[in-house]
Amino acid sequence: MKLYVITDGFLIKDEELEISVEKAIKGGAKFVQLRDKFLPFEKKLERAKRLLKITKKYNVPLIINDDVILAKEVNADGVHLGENEEYYFPFAREMLRNKIIGVSCYGDLERAIKFQNMGADYVAFGSVFLSKTKKREVLKTLKIFQWAKSLLRIPIVAIGGINQDNYKVLLEFGVDIIAVISAVFEGDPYLNALGFKK
Repeated sequence: MKLYVITDGFLIKDEELEISVEKAIKGGAKFVQLRDKFLPFEKKLERAKRLLKITKKYNVPLIINDDVILAKEVNADGVHLGENEEYYFPFAREMLRNKIIGVSCYGDLERAIKFQNMGADYVAFGSVFLSKTKKREVLKTLKIFQWAKSLLRIPIVAIGGINQDNYKVLLEFGVDIIAVISAVFEGDPYLNALGFKK
């Protein structure tokens, strides 16, 4: 299992961005996603450049949330695409050749299969549990991960409400990557990330 941490502007002060992410990486994070939904492009670009210095230092991929242009501009390691991206995906793949492209699939296996066939590098399902930061409907069954494992060749990510107390059940269903926000960035990111190694 690999730990995938996602930044949140409400949980991480701007001046603590690099320190928080570096702590998370030292604690075991294998992927970092910069998620800045409400900032202007120039500010996102500046933050992405700052983070890239940290992630390159540890050879951890930096994924940009929902912004192909930003990912291309900063030479990030990839992009994560959300809803209604069917028409955007070919553009993303063209712009980010040989880069990682992940796609949110919520509880939709058909969507996951479609994006795998289009060239996605991983698919994410969630919200797995009730979440403070991912205000989405909770998955109807965790068996979706078993079904996905039998149908897909690419890594499967679980996201939403996952913490150190409940993540192990997901491993039993074949989840490859656990994506978290508050479970790492509320409190000490190093100790919190370590908690996923128990």
